[in-house]
Parts: sequence; C-alpha cells; structure tokens
Amino acid sequence: MSAPAESSSHDNDRYNVPALERGLRLLACFGPAQPVWNAPDLARALALPRSTVFRMLTTLESMGYLQRVGADYRLGLAVLRLGYDYLSTQPLAVLAEPVLQSLCDALGFATNLALLDGTEVVYVCRIAPPGAFQGAVRAGSRLPAHATVLGRALLQDMGLDELLAIFGGEALQRFSAATPCDLDALLQLLRQDRERGYAVGEGFYEAGVSSVAVPVRDERGRIVAGLGLAIPFTEIASERTSQWAQRLGEAARLLSDHLRAQHPDVPR
Repeated sequence: MSAPAESSSHDNDRYNVPALERGLRLLACFGPAQPVWNAPDLARALALPRSTVFRMLTTLESMGYLQRVGADYRLGLAVLRLGYDYLSTQPLAVLAEPVLQSLCDALGFATNLALLDGTEVVYVCRIAPPGAFQGAVRAGSRLPAHATVLGRALLQDMGLDELLAIFGGEALQRFSAATPCDLDALLQLLRQDRERGYAVGEGFYEAGVSSVAVPVRDERGRIVAGLGLAIPFTEIASERTSQWAQRLGEAARLLSDHLRAQHPDVPR
C-alpha cells in the first residue's frame, strides 16, 4: 500500500526546479531577525558556493526582489507587491472589507485591519473615504507594533514574559514623544488599554494622525487581528472617542462572528 505514496514522492522530486528552490530559500533568509545579508554569509547559511549565491543575488536584484547597498542586500519592492497580492486574496482580508467599508461609511474615517508578525504589524485591509488624508499606511505596510495604536491592540493581552519573547530586553525605538522607549512603558500603556477597553493615541506614530483601535478575537478569546480608525487631528474630540471605540467594538465582534462561521481555519 506504500508504493503509490512513494511514487508520488518521486514524482514531486522529479518536477522540482532546483534553481528556483534555491532562490526561494535565499529569499526566506531575509526577515525581522536579519533583514540584511551579504553574499559570503548567505553562502554559508545555505551551504552553497559563493559563485552560485552571487548569480542568484544578481538575478533577484535585477528583478526587484532584492536591493543592494554596497556589499549588503535587503528585500526589494517586488517582494512587497507579492505580499500585497497575497494579503488581498486571503479570507481575512476578503471578510474584513465589507465590515471596514461599513465602518468607514458610517464614521467618515479610514479604517484598518492588521495582523501581528513578530515585532511588526502588517496591514491587510484598509478602506478610506474619498479625498481623505492617506498618511503613511497602505495595505501591505509593516510598522513597529510597539509604536502604533493598532500594535497595542494586538499586544493588549500580553504580559512581560511574552513581550520579552518578542522584543527582547533591548530599548524600543522612539518615533514620537508618545512612543514607549522600553517594555515597562509599553506594559503600562497596555494595562491602560485593557482597563479602557480600547487603545488610543494622538500622533503616536505619525504626526497629525490619531488612532483608536480594538482587538478582534477568535472563539477562544485570543486576539487574532486589530481593527482601527485613523483620525486626522482636526477631527479629534475627546468626548467622541468612546463612541468611536464602541462602533469599533461592534465591528470587531461582527468580524469575529464571520471568521468563526466561514473560516474557522484562518491562520492565527
């Protein structure tokens, strides 16, 4: 009974393209832990000849998947385009779009949905009203989780041990006067967010833009996404913040219901 499976394995090997496999393995080396590589280090990590790695790097650079600065390489914009194409076709983005559109229509502000990826938030869906201030965020954008209100919504349930596992014990980069500079300051903000029921910040990452965000939870209560509003500073009114947060909470619960009903296997 094992012969068909063995045959299938041999067939798969027969159709593999070694050069393509090596190129994808090379791209997979780039990530938050090591975003910059040089050719000798990649050759050692992949156990490949330097000449082979150099040809792969040159090809990927010419296609925009890598960019070179001196002797170093980092991911290029073509990878970002692929990432955006992937995100835009995922169940979460598809399910979230009508929810975000309804929220945008009702409140008149840009709405965002983001996931946590290591120390960063990845924006998977964004809906903005016509003529609205766009800011620095697009679908596919990656921003530091500790420095964004949506990131705080995604980190809201974490304690010090979990944060240490993600960020380590190093100081946190500051992007504005409001950005926490270490994990103690971040923990204090997360406690306030939990007590309040939502995260809020004025110019927390980007000057002139304020945000309100809430977590989206699965059937076990785990945070799987963050849902937020981007509000120009000219529209901020403290007495309306709780109303915006209430609407966000309702939308987050609706999205949670959709996820459970239609896609219980959506990646967490």
